[in-house]
Amino acid sequence: MLEGWKVKIQVCFFSVVRDIVGTDARQLSLPDGSTAAVVLETLGADHPRLLEWKHSIRFAVNQTYAPAETVLNEGDEVALIPPTSGG
Repeated sequence: MLEGWKVKIQVCFFSVVRDIVGTDARQLSLPDGSTAAVVLETLGADHPRLLEWKHSIRFAVNQTYAPAETVLNEGDEVALIPPTSGG
C-alpha cells in the first residue's frame, strides 16, 4: 500500500467504555496497517481513563472476537468490550 493511506472504521463502545468516551459509536480514520490495539491507543490520547482498562478490554472486529494484533481494513467495525459482571 502507499504510505499515508488511511482506513476509516466504525468503533462501538459498551458499558464503562461508553461512559468514558461519552458516546456509543464513532468513526476513526487510522493509518493503513493499524491494528485493533491502535484504536485503543488513539482513543486513549483523548480519553486517558480508557487506558486504565487496556489490559481487560476485548476487541471484536466485524462482530467476531479478535486479538489486539488484528490488522484493520476499510469499513471494519471494531467493538471495545470491557469485562462483564453478573451471574
